[in-house]
Amino acid sequence: MQSAKEAILLEQVPAKRRFKPGKIVIYFFLSIWALSTIYPFVWVILNSFKRKGLIRSDSFSIPFGDRFTLENYTTAFDRVDILGAYKNSLIISSVVTVAVIVLAGLAAYGLTRYRFRGREFLHGLVIASMMFPVFSTIIPVFRMMFRWHIVNTQNVGLSQLSVILPQIAGNLSFAIVVLMGFIRGLSIDLEEAAYLEGYNVFQIFFQVILPIAKPSFATVAIFTFLWSYNDLFTQMFFLRYKDSFTITRLLNEITSIAGVNYGLMAAAVVLVVIPVLIVYVLLQKNIIKGLTVGAVKG
Repeated sequence: MQSAKEAILLEQVPAKRRFKPGKIVIYFFLSIWALSTIYPFVWVILNSFKRKGLIRSDSFSIPFGDRFTLENYTTAFDRVDILGAYKNSLIISSVVTVAVIVLAGLAAYGLTRYRFRGREFLHGLVIASMMFPVFSTIIPVFRMMFRWHIVNTQNVGLSQLSVILPQIAGNLSFAIVVLMGFIRGLSIDLEEAAYLEGYNVFQIFFQVILPIAKPSFATVAIFTFLWSYNDLFTQMFFLRYKDSFTITRLLNEITSIAGVNYGLMAAAVVLVVIPVLIVYVLLQKNIIKGLTVGAVKG
């Protein structure tokens, strides 16, 4: 009898997790990869608080005591309009994000829920457009913008518009594919009930689909915002005047005028990357949740 009770207790006690040799090797290489990825940014942060001469002679030391200085950051704020560049980046990225969510959401909903002639062809065009890099289309896009007279102008609004339109077009395909995968897995019962209540297509989308698919829309919004924020290539072509510079475009300008002032360049890199890191840290749960839910639903 006693042995039976002991057997039952042993079954109830969870077995200790044993690390297999294969997992140890995997974790070891993942740790090395993580350190190799994080270290360069840590190195840039440390050197942004050092003087120019000290970076050349001892770039791997920790800035304490006499080694610590805020001169690089004060120089960056004195020489260039960083706050204005942040404002321009926020305006462009926010407009692009909102436009992509609305347009891609409506397109994904139409391609998923409606059957019409040419539907498969349109879906194929969406997939095919993801195969063309931005480098292959920038020249005809620039010529088109030039004919619209919104390029090489000192009007800040028109300069921002010249960046917003290509970025919207460049992000639509990815957003449509992601949202189609999620909407396809949603039950159609709520939409049918809303239709019987007299809702039109737009009311169904904004009041039924959008709240249910919020994780997937959040994922698309985050990635679109960050891609727009970091898109230096498009900004290099269309932003020519300093009043319209974004933060990444301004970093490129600082790099060209700073020369060998590595402390100033390190401070500029930190100022550009910090907002992106904040977005990732605060919204990483939404990113993971949206991608995993979309994968399961699709």
